[in-house]
Formats: sequence, structure tokens, C-alpha cells
Amino acid sequence: MNSNRSGVVCFILGVLMLGSLPACTGMPDGVEPVTGFDKSRYLGLWHEIARLDHSFERDLVDVTADYALREDGAVRVVNSGTDSGTGERRSAEGHAKFVGDDTTAHLKVSFFGPFYGSYIVFELDPDYQYAFVAGYNLDYLWLLAREPEISDEVRSKFISRAQSLGFATDQLVWLH
Repeated sequence: MNSNRSGVVCFILGVLMLGSLPACTGMPDGVEPVTGFDKSRYLGLWHEIARLDHSFERDLVDVTADYALREDGAVRVVNSGTDSGTGERRSAEGHAKFVGDDTTAHLKVSFFGPFYGSYIVFELDPDYQYAFVAGYNLDYLWLLAREPEISDEVRSKFISRAQSLGFATDQLVWLH
């Protein structure tokens, strides 16, 4: 099933199930989560360097994601960014759980009750300094880094890898 079709299927199933939306926790074709993932090393603050734009992030700059371990073993997620028009800082808090074992970087994230979406780290620097992240289809893509600036080499690697997987890299919003 292609990625666009899988998104439509998740939406339709959610409407039909009325309140028990199945998690859209699939992966785009060719995207494979990092294995040997160390959750404790991934925790902390990440800067959003680039993204495919969506209404929930539109016009946001200086976007960060902060990950912390919760008492129940899930990961607390706080995303925040500054509205480029008003200068107001906005944030949203959610939680993430591993889809399988916690050494495979495929999580499901929720900011809205029982509704989950995939969070797949498909490339990760060995020192956990940058991460390439996808959602359940080719409409969701992020480049995150520990610092607000990245090298030209990482930028090129991200574009090349994302293009090879079918992401619309010409539509990326670059924040840094």
C-alpha cells in the first residue's frame, strides 16, 4: 500500500471506529527505524532544523522538542516554537511509547488523547547529535539536531536520503 493510501485508510478507519481510532503507526515504504536505539541518549532537547510543513507547525520558528522519561516508562514530549507573526511562544505536551521493543526507534506519539501517529527515527548520528525522523507516511519528515546549526554535510546527507525514500524535499521548510 502506498503512503498516501495508508494515510487515507487510517483516517477512514478512525472515522468508522468513532473514538477508538487505531494508531497510524505504520511506516512509509523503504523507511526503516534505527535499531540498537538507546532511549536514554535520545532524551533531552533537540532543535528542529527542517520539516515538511503542516498546519500544527505553520509559521513556527525556533522550534524545539524536549524528551524526558515519565514515571510510567513512556516518554514525555514537549514541542514548542515561536509564532513568526506574533512572537508568541507556543507549546504542546504529549507522550510517546515504543511500538515494539525500546531498542528499535519506532514510537507512537500522542498529543490528543487516544490518537497516535508514528515517530520513526530512520537515521541517527552515532553520537546522537542529529536525527532524521519520519511519520507514518511521506507527508511527515523532520531533521532534528542537538545544536541549532548543522554542517553542510549533514544537510546534504538528509536531502539525499529523504529524496531516495520519496519525500518531497523541494517542499522542506528550513529553520536554520
